[in-house]
Amino acid sequence: MTITLASLSVLLLASIIISTQGFTTTTTTTPPVVHHPLSMSAEAETEVEKKTIGPIKSLDGTVTLPGSKSLSNRCLLLAALSEGNTKVENLLDSDDIRYMIQALQTLGVPLEEKKETDSRTVLVTGQAGPLPSPKQNDNDDDDDDVVELFLGNAGTAMRPLAAALSFSPSASFVLDGVPRMRERPIADLMDGLQQLGANVECVKETGCPPVTIQPPSSSSSSDSSKTTTTTTTTTTTTTTSRTALISGKMSSQFLSSLLMAAPLLEEEVTITIKDELISAPYVALTIGLMQQFGVTVEIADAETNEVKPLSELESIARPSFTIAKDAAYVSPGTILVEGDASSASYFLAGAAITGGTVTVRGCGSQSVQGDVAFAHVLEQMGATVTWDDTSITVTRDPDTTSSLRGVDVDCGKIPDAAMTLAVVALFAEGPTTIRNVYSWRLKETERMKAIVAECTKLGATVEEFRDYCIITPPSVVNNRVEIETYDDHRMAMTFSLAACAGVDVIIRDPKCTAKTFPTYFDELASLTT
Repeated sequence: MTITLASLSVLLLASIIISTQGFTTTTTTTPPVVHHPLSMSAEAETEVEKKTIGPIKSLDGTVTLPGSKSLSNRCLLLAALSEGNTKVENLLDSDDIRYMIQALQTLGVPLEEKKETDSRTVLVTGQAGPLPSPKQNDNDDDDDDVVELFLGNAGTAMRPLAAALSFSPSASFVLDGVPRMRERPIADLMDGLQQLGANVECVKETGCPPVTIQPPSSSSSSDSSKTTTTTTTTTTTTTTSRTALISGKMSSQFLSSLLMAAPLLEEEVTITIKDELISAPYVALTIGLMQQFGVTVEIADAETNEVKPLSELESIARPSFTIAKDAAYVSPGTILVEGDASSASYFLAGAAITGGTVTVRGCGSQSVQGDVAFAHVLEQMGATVTWDDTSITVTRDPDTTSSLRGVDVDCGKIPDAAMTLAVVALFAEGPTTIRNVYSWRLKETERMKAIVAECTKLGATVEEFRDYCIITPPSVVNNRVEIETYDDHRMAMTFSLAACAGVDVIIRDPKCTAKTFPTYFDELASLTT
């Protein structure tokens, strides 16, 4: 049989249609795509899917949340740095977590994975200090050997690993990712690490990955250390400490990464924020987790030097953080990863929009995650919220409660859940203002522009500013709008809720949800009527 160019074009554009419970998936084959060389893989072709979400009348039921992405990768890293073995339960099964696991395995950290009935468990063998390098046991005398780690678009793997590996005593590393990762700033983290004596750099022209790490030189380590001598009537004490003054305006992950790596220095370390700290709940999450692994972080007001409890972190304008010289991670034995509060926002929002009743299990009033505060925003808009220690229930009776109300909210502490608010705004009476979300511009995609573009397609009027936007809802949500997801998992999940307007919504590349919630659309369908 002869295949002509025309017939080949027909084959390339062929689509496969699959329909289940009102959700339709269209698979289209597109031209070849070659990945970055460090990914060690290439595909002759890739499949782009379009999933049609049918009209959603109501969301009702109970969802057991997958493990938190932020907690999962932090737990894996701290378990690897600890003395002893750690059983990590309810670990998220997603792309970002797999990148961290693959990196740790490449570095020689033993991990044993077990898929249990409803969750995933990993047993991590702790290294009791800096992570090893596979080159340390290599008989090759080539001094130019470099360990290359490909981390996709996983910021929760790139930033903490860059910090932890910067204090590996005898290895060189290159950390890289997908093209979007090469657009995500990391220069503030590099600055903090260099102040602490690390021999690390990113691309100077962009301030973004790849990150290149060399073993710390003796001169850089001594230059970054400060010796303090304290004399009393009976004793003289000499302590060596290191300090870093960093920006907290760009991403809280930079501070979290420095904090987690600090005990590896075996010196007192103080890190001070020089401007303002965004997303403070994520830093509190990090500090609380470090404490579970045996390391205490002292928090103080940099202006007054007054020591403050963790519960007051969000109220400190310019905090500083100190880790003692003798700090060392010790395994807690077993640690349970909370359900993902950001993922909870979609189901809770769907109940508020449609007047259904949804309970999410896995995070609640005792959660360490800041995004649970999204439920308070829904309450401001007119929903009814019921809290339990490990669950949240949202409902709204459309017969007795007026439509949702537009709100003006500072979302600096809940930037991920704030994306969900953008779609809830389409169903509110009056405009909704989402403030203090400059970090949207630095995420998996340029989320501010993505939110503006897709809300506008659906019929909303959106005003864009540097760090906030104002969304005025449409009188009618447009039907059969094709949502571009920009390879951003949260864009796909957020905009699926537009179907609550009783319209079809077409989600491009729905499998991008594999980054944090591979089964999202199945869970959504199970609640949908």
